[in-house]
Amino acid sequence: MSEFRSGLAEILEVDASELEDGFELGELWDSLAVVSTLALIDEVHDVSVGAEDLAECKTVGDIRKLIDAAVA
Repeated sequence: MSEFRSGLAEILEVDASELEDGFELGELWDSLAVVSTLALIDEVHDVSVGAEDLAECKTVGDIRKLIDAAVA
């Protein structure tokens, strides 16, 4: 998850150390961030998740759960 976390930190323009599961995406989670994260998930985990499902995520933990479900 560290490669993903680094990529997500770059997308959200925050320090990777801040991205714990409870990190609130809030205003940082705009449509560009969602699209960029879709590409990152595909690149790092080689799975696809639904754009609508990803857009509904509120925390980094929500994204992790979505990825875990897609990988399983």
